[in-house]
Amino acid sequence: MTPDSRHSAAQKAGLPPGSLVHVGHRLAGETVISVMNYSPQQLVEASPTSIAEALAYYGSDSISWVIVEGLAAVDVVEAIGAHFNIHRLVLEDILSTHQRPKFEEYDDYLFIVLKALMAQDRDGFKVDYEQVSMLVMAHGVVVFKEKRDELLAPVQQRIRTSKGRFRSLGPDFLTYSILDAIVDQNFVLMDSLDEAITAVEDALLSDDPSTDILNTIQNLKRQIVSIRRYISPVRELVNEMLRSESALVDEKTHIYLRDVSDHALRIVESVELHRDIISGLLDIYISSVSNKMNQVMTVLTVFATIFIPLTFLTGIYGMNFEYMPELRWHWSYPVMWVIFITLPVVLLLYFKRKNWL
Repeated sequence: MTPDSRHSAAQKAGLPPGSLVHVGHRLAGETVISVMNYSPQQLVEASPTSIAEALAYYGSDSISWVIVEGLAAVDVVEAIGAHFNIHRLVLEDILSTHQRPKFEEYDDYLFIVLKALMAQDRDGFKVDYEQVSMLVMAHGVVVFKEKRDELLAPVQQRIRTSKGRFRSLGPDFLTYSILDAIVDQNFVLMDSLDEAITAVEDALLSDDPSTDILNTIQNLKRQIVSIRRYISPVRELVNEMLRSESALVDEKTHIYLRDVSDHALRIVESVELHRDIISGLLDIYISSVSNKMNQVMTVLTVFATIFIPLTFLTGIYGMNFEYMPELRWHWSYPVMWVIFITLPVVLLLYFKRKNWL
């Protein structure tokens, strides 16, 4: 990643609180705004070209869902904040895309931040992160996303196909649906992680594990640490919504939020399990390398043991003493060859019998 592709948090050093500076990846493309305005009787979808046009759909007799994709246009975020009287610190958090998942309650709105996680398999297993921020108000929800993708497409499709219950419920149910879609995306991530771990296990069980496996295991460990960092707070975020006394969270929605909390717990437990598995794979790799080294040392030791007596004999008869009667024997040379051949064979048979080979 080049310095030009990221707005660093260091750029905000020295600025007063509430300064609106985009911190995060510079993603290609312009900021795109889309609107879904719905009620039990009707649905209107639009792609306004300005924030003023988008906010014109916001009213008291329907639910408005405004989606802002791409955060490079700071003026769009600032205009939304001015229209709904959003605190500057909240707007600052929306533009700072390295926030931890959190829930904040204000008089007229709720502020939610969480991470959407997707697996990228281009160069091994890698997790791609996208910050999703939500402003939940009495008659609508404004969602801020870093990228243009299909993350919220299932929720949009539910609104299109549902002419009853979904459209008759309030913004809190829409908020639940968005949370549920993002949290359930993590199950897909866990499946990808399972496949990556299975591939490592198969490689470890091969006759000659590659040294690249160690790099793969270390990469998986790093990815799991990052996943845990962003997933663990989600359950507490949902539980804070359940404990909230805000009128924006209807009690009828609690049962659905508890379901999201259960899903988040399952994912956290799955992450912990995968972390233990990865640690076990690292131990297996180290043991495999140690066993391979032991096998090499065993072979070298056997060869050394075989050649020690042979070296001893050749050392004796290689000495330059004048009186060595064996040197004048007619059969001394063939006898030495018999000894040189027989001794290694006997030693090899002995080692084999002792299961040292």
